[in-house]
Amino acid sequence: MENKSLQDFIKNMVENIPQDWVNLTTHRLDIYDESQAKTQFLEKFETLFTLNNVDATALKELPTAFDYIRLGHPLSCVLEWTIANMHDLKADQVISFSSKTTPIMAVLRKNLLAGKNTLIAFKDQLPDCFDVEALKQVYGYQFDLQQVESEEEIMDFDGSIVFISEKQNVCDFELGSKADFLVNTNSELGSIIITKDSAYVSEIQHVRRRETIAMTPSNTLIALKNLVGIDSDPSYKNDSKAKVSQIVKDITVANSKVTIASSGLSMQYGIVMGLIEDALENHPGKDIKIIVPPNCYGGTNDQARRVAACLDNVEVMDLPVDREHDMVQSTETVLNKIAEMDAVPFIIVEIPTNPRVEVPDMIKLKEALSKERKTKNGGVSVDPVFILDQTFCPNVHFLGDEEMLASVRTIAYVSGSKFPSGGKCTAGYAVANKKASGLMDKIEKHLKICDNEATPLQLDLLAEQMPSMIQRIADAYKNTREFVTFIEAQLPDAKINFVSEELASQTFTPSVFSLDLPTKGNTEEEKEAYKRALNLKLINKMIEEIPNESKFCVSYGQLKGCYWTIPATSTQGTTKEGDKDYIVRVALAPDLDLEKHKQVFKDFVDEL
Repeated sequence: MENKSLQDFIKNMVENIPQDWVNLTTHRLDIYDESQAKTQFLEKFETLFTLNNVDATALKELPTAFDYIRLGHPLSCVLEWTIANMHDLKADQVISFSSKTTPIMAVLRKNLLAGKNTLIAFKDQLPDCFDVEALKQVYGYQFDLQQVESEEEIMDFDGSIVFISEKQNVCDFELGSKADFLVNTNSELGSIIITKDSAYVSEIQHVRRRETIAMTPSNTLIALKNLVGIDSDPSYKNDSKAKVSQIVKDITVANSKVTIASSGLSMQYGIVMGLIEDALENHPGKDIKIIVPPNCYGGTNDQARRVAACLDNVEVMDLPVDREHDMVQSTETVLNKIAEMDAVPFIIVEIPTNPRVEVPDMIKLKEALSKERKTKNGGVSVDPVFILDQTFCPNVHFLGDEEMLASVRTIAYVSGSKFPSGGKCTAGYAVANKKASGLMDKIEKHLKICDNEATPLQLDLLAEQMPSMIQRIADAYKNTREFVTFIEAQLPDAKINFVSEELASQTFTPSVFSLDLPTKGNTEEEKEAYKRALNLKLINKMIEEIPNESKFCVSYGQLKGCYWTIPATSTQGTTKEGDKDYIVRVALAPDLDLEKHKQVFKDFVDEL
């Protein structure tokens, strides 16, 4: 492919890109075919290139590239495709990151599991965040280092060679070296890795999916412009970190250090790795147990298992919390087992649970978490760290000195793409109660090691949106309660999972509920098939009749509209099949035409 015509096409394209490509964090699942993920968008985009069509409408009509922006997005796909075509590579051999260190860690992780050696060669110096000691001792990665003046100096090596270069133009690659992986970093934008070995593509992409994010859309646009010679200053001068930290403290009534990450999963990874380092220091020789609900958000579930796969002393244990299971009883049971083992317990849960929107008896949960337990040798067991994903209810005061979990070491985190930013960015935050505040330095350390802190623009968006968050939560809850009450009257045979009025009076006011539609059939298989078809019929009707507000989308806490999804096919992606929920999950925003949604739902019921 001739580079000049390619660059001319991209130069014209960036003038016409849809604003959604820069501004959206989640996309419509009805124009996203998961079976063709990572390919369909680029196939259609290549057709436009062949036709030299950069029309804004044609670009807007391209299918969704990924269902969630931290996995990749239209602009990251275009950037990677462009670099690949300039070097006669396949598009998936080029992968962009917001982080400068995580692509290197992705190679180290795969080689650790494969028992393969790694040489990291670099010019001038390693990225500031690259902590050699922690990567070896806490993450378990093994590697050699070589500083070189040029790529020609890289030594012969039995294993993988990674070559790191800090570049003003992060897209400027030279493929002539003996390195298997080329990583260009840029202090403002992140990094791009080229892998010459296609066997690593899937694993590097999955690290981006679970432990970090793709280069952000705004930064990707800067990189694309620089690539084709359009002047674009990557520096973003505002620094809203202190402002956002204070807002978080005010909302959570917690006084610990606040950490702000590039996404909710980036935040969770920093928490888990920080706690692992703390356990290695304070409980040497003891096993570590990460306890997670088997049907929770697939990213949480998968990430915990990926951490455990790399470390011999870390294991994942299930915590059944939904349906016929009670979180308090499950917590009691699993902590008793872990005490017997004399291991270190970390519990990760969502309250309210997702997708069943259940809240445990908080007093009994506090008692179960606070109870002093004995090891089999009669010693006192290690008390748990309670890692609370409170994305559904970021307004609830779990962390104050007089609050319900004050006696339990508790760290709470929130996905920023939901209520904190109203869907404008992915950045998330974490904060601890007094009893766990000493852990926040370690968490911040690992957020920095992974280079997963929020970008300046993300911080600015949080600073802009978070002051209105509490009011938006209240307004969205009011809409949701009204819609739930309407559905109960229209379709009394449906099972609705939503918080009670009593829980709402305790400030548990989510704006999401799950809907188990009534079904029919002679066998369980027939009943399940009927219900699944009915789920899609309802969602499609809502989208078709209210296209400007109803979306088939995994989001929650957005500024406008109503979002519909089936957890089993979206947020529970990597969950075991038997634990998945084939129900409808509905999330309402503070701003929507509720009467229109009621009318369409009534029409749906009338058609049954």
